[in-house]
Amino acid sequence: MLNRLIMLTAMFTLAFFIPAAQADDTLVVYSGRSKVLVDPLLKRFEEETGIRVKIRYGRDAELVAALMEEGKRSPADVYWGNTSGALATLSQQGLFAQLPEDVLNIPKSFVPQSKRWVPVTVRFRVLAYAPSRVSKENLPDSVMDLPKLKQFKGRIGWTPNYGSFHDFITGMRQVHGEEATHTWLRDMKALQPKAYASNTPMLLALASGEIDVALTNHYYVLRIADKEGEDKVATHHFASGDVGNLALVTGAGVLASSKNKEAVHKLLRFLLSNAAQAFAARTIREYPVVPGVEIPLGLLPYEQIVKLGPELDPEKLRDLDGTLNLLRKAGIL
Repeated sequence: MLNRLIMLTAMFTLAFFIPAAQADDTLVVYSGRSKVLVDPLLKRFEEETGIRVKIRYGRDAELVAALMEEGKRSPADVYWGNTSGALATLSQQGLFAQLPEDVLNIPKSFVPQSKRWVPVTVRFRVLAYAPSRVSKENLPDSVMDLPKLKQFKGRIGWTPNYGSFHDFITGMRQVHGEEATHTWLRDMKALQPKAYASNTPMLLALASGEIDVALTNHYYVLRIADKEGEDKVATHHFASGDVGNLALVTGAGVLASSKNKEAVHKLLRFLLSNAAQAFAARTIREYPVVPGVEIPLGLLPYEQIVKLGPELDPEKLRDLDGTLNLLRKAGIL
């Protein structure tokens, strides 16, 4: 589907244009990430370095399409993406430049094999549950066993049209294979899960008693718990290495066509600094990708969380078309 969106978007005239940067003191950033995180960090970067930053915001699919259409003519110096699938697509198309080794000086489990983009923050898949109605001891050690819990028939929430769910299913395909993933989807469908357009309304439905458990990303649970109370919604992590704890990274890559690579490398080093990583953790509750950063209350210690997910090259999450086809085959979409 990502490829079709890219082709469709490229057929239309781009409604947004940024003049190409002419000097080393100006960078152009295409950002699939939201302003609540990006704006404060890039303003701080400008203040600290004197390098000006121009930002184009959009959804990952839209920006990937624009970059592929623009090619070597793109005014962009850096792409800051929300999903590893988008970043991997640009890397695969040869649009990213090789990064310096010091920029990639983060835990190897987060570094993509191509080394042409660098993760900036991490979200983890979890199972949210209502502690007033569900005993944590009765929850499975593996997400693959979730369909066995017949007591939750009609009481499970998921987001089958949401990007992070697609990344999760893509990860399951990589870890367990097509057949096992298809079986899991079929068995989950038999439990009549309730589909939600996005995670926030799903977690609010969990807090209000509409459902009892939900497959989501870790930070949604924390945000709703802040508003509704920890007695309404809590987090269940599966056993270490389980695909139910899959790490979903955001990240950034330098366009091969950029003439300002030295300045862009400064930006990437800034995004991986303790100060920037701590800001992201506090502001949006995503995990840092570098050790030694202070973790806000409610997040697991860094040393513990990095061991939870399966070891999987984040670039392997790029096959979204295969995942969407499998979801259709299972009757989910």
